[in-house]
Amino acid sequence: MNLSYWERKTWFTNVDYTIVGSGIVGLHAALRLRQHFPESKILVLEKGMLPEGASTKNAGFACFGSVSEILDDLKNQTEEEVFKLIQKRWQGLCLLRKTLGDEAIDFQNHGGYEVFLKDDEATFAECLQQMPLINSLLEPLFNDSVYAEVSNQFGFQNIKKNLIFNKFEAQIDTGKMMQSLLKKAISNNILILNNHIVVQHEENKESVEVFLEDFSFATKKLLFATNGFAAQLTNKRVKPARAQVLITKPIQNLAIKGTFHLDKGYYYFRNIDNRILIGGGRNLDFEGETTTALGQTEMIQNRLESLLKEVILPNVPFEIDARWSGIMGMGSSKNPIVEQLSERVYCGVRLGGMGVAIGSLVGTELADLVHGNS
Repeated sequence: MNLSYWERKTWFTNVDYTIVGSGIVGLHAALRLRQHFPESKILVLEKGMLPEGASTKNAGFACFGSVSEILDDLKNQTEEEVFKLIQKRWQGLCLLRKTLGDEAIDFQNHGGYEVFLKDDEATFAECLQQMPLINSLLEPLFNDSVYAEVSNQFGFQNIKKNLIFNKFEAQIDTGKMMQSLLKKAISNNILILNNHIVVQHEENKESVEVFLEDFSFATKKLLFATNGFAAQLTNKRVKPARAQVLITKPIQNLAIKGTFHLDKGYYYFRNIDNRILIGGGRNLDFEGETTTALGQTEMIQNRLESLLKEVILPNVPFEIDARWSGIMGMGSSKNPIVEQLSERVYCGVRLGGMGVAIGSLVGTELADLVHGNS
């Protein structure tokens, strides 16, 4: 690449810390590194025009788990392990709000609801039966009961008569959140370069050589914050999981407010700007949605539209305004991976579909790990 002297000197010379990925994790890691190392040169590389994974593509749920999701977790983990994971998610949400402020992320606490389809009697009954247990488990964290049974006040059809309400759940504006995070990073003298793809890295005694598509440079430490794309550049077993989303055009007199979970969290919807955003459906084709390719499939998009017509907005005319997808990072465990991979290389990945909740904490823990080993 034909770099000028000024370009090399300003962005690629004497780099102390290079972070791959400019999403929630990467930028929080950069901000925390700046606190630890006020005079260091911190560079963030992003392969897309905007964060390529899910940080600008998620549904904006400030959530930490529905009753059915927590029950699923309890089948594979101890109560203590599940509590600690939810605690991390809650701490992450609190950290995100503290870092950026509620106004900057358009934080709105309308509560969250779990919706059960009419033929899902078994799951609904189990959730109601186990709800006191989960409330008891989480009471030390929230000093209150989190979940309660409430009536269907939204006009949803083809569902069980009642919903499960979570008064601590909220929603944010994903675009405003990331714009605010980018502004904060830039104001802290963090260099951010987009459209730069890292293809490999080679570690030596003094530094790590980072190879981009058309040139390379040296950095003292290298941090991967690539979540669903982690397997491409690290030895960590992180499976990509595509999440497909669509949003309606504005709907007059829309009375639905809140975040909603359906079918053990595999579907989710919310209000935003008098529209309904709905996403999910990867359970229809787990194999096909285990991909890093952005895009949509007819099967899943048709299912999202049918839920709008038959469950969420029955007898309400609507038009689809846009469709998109994002890439999450999954694995055998829902616990994120924050690890030192070698002498100078680290990673904070595998957010388990909870990036809004846990991403800020993972980024902070990643930077703290680097600091602790400096």
